[in-house]
Amino acid sequence: MKLVANLKLTPTPAQERELRLTLARCNEACNWLSERAWETKTFRQYDLHKLCYQAVHAKFALSAQVAVRCIAKVAHAYKLDQKTQRAFRKHAAHPYDDRILRFVCDEKVSLWLLSGREKIGYVGSDHQRQLLEHRKGEVDLMFVRGQWYLAAVCDFDDPKLLTPEGMLGVDFGIVNIATDSLGERHCGAKVQAYRERYAKRRATLQRLGTRAAKRCLRHISGRQKRFQKYENHCISKRIVSTAERSRLGIGLEDLKHIRARVKANKAQRKRLHNWGFGQLRAFIEYKAKQTGVPVVTVDPRDTSKECFACGCIDKRNRKTQSEFRYVECGHSNHADHNAAGNIARRAAVTQPMFAHKCAPCAVESRLL
Repeated sequence: MKLVANLKLTPTPAQERELRLTLARCNEACNWLSERAWETKTFRQYDLHKLCYQAVHAKFALSAQVAVRCIAKVAHAYKLDQKTQRAFRKHAAHPYDDRILRFVCDEKVSLWLLSGREKIGYVGSDHQRQLLEHRKGEVDLMFVRGQWYLAAVCDFDDPKLLTPEGMLGVDFGIVNIATDSLGERHCGAKVQAYRERYAKRRATLQRLGTRAAKRCLRHISGRQKRFQKYENHCISKRIVSTAERSRLGIGLEDLKHIRARVKANKAQRKRLHNWGFGQLRAFIEYKAKQTGVPVVTVDPRDTSKECFACGCIDKRNRKTQSEFRYVECGHSNHADHNAAGNIARRAAVTQPMFAHKCAPCAVESRLL
């Protein structure tokens, strides 16, 4: 399992100047390499290294290993396709490996810069320090909104999956971001209020169009996104903790391509396209993987119309957004809670194969 530890660097003013110059020089070299790769149609790392290594090493006064990292960065950028020429921003993130970066004692990291090796302090939480014990591979140097960060990839073994005693269904929504089959609802009112406030503020500043307004727009850029991400982290943590504590697996809706399938008016589209269900699902999956809780995805079709008590489906069952009352058996419940119960039931039927003590037993269990 791979996780990323983001460490905030605390450079001195002189070190910050060197960091800026180093990142700008590396990305300048990457743009030059990208031009050569595009002109000669040379996109494989080995071929590009053979073609440009000596030239980029001498032209930009880079150390040998930094030149190698620049070539690898450009070759990796062309792996997706070779239809357009790649370009790199002046302060785009740049990879470092163990030959040009080393973590030292007293919470410092030794980095290669244009002026030579520099020891720069960093800060991180206890959780991030624990992750660093499993650091493996490259570390990216990033300049984000005036701050310097290191993104270290940490690779460690997956914990053993627990054998669930049942499934915890989770229904995603807009009014209630998530509702589980135990009845706990995570309301989206706070996120919606935050979104409306910043949408109104952005519209006002865009109408003004002054330099001060544009400066303010840059200042508040990304706040809504970061707040929604924080809320999704909190909700996913509570859902996984509930499942782990109750020894339950987690059943999730497979909502892929829902924005293309759902028809909505203009006002509803704005809320639908701001819905972060994909991010929330990803957070639940990786947090569940950390704790050994199995996750199953199910088809969400008709879960909001199906009666959890008798299993009959009728669109008249959903009286309002929150009220569910089956027209035949009279079963009533909160609509999202009812849907979460249906998801849990479907997930229990489609549970994956769990690891047994020995390989022959695992093979035998698949054949039964």
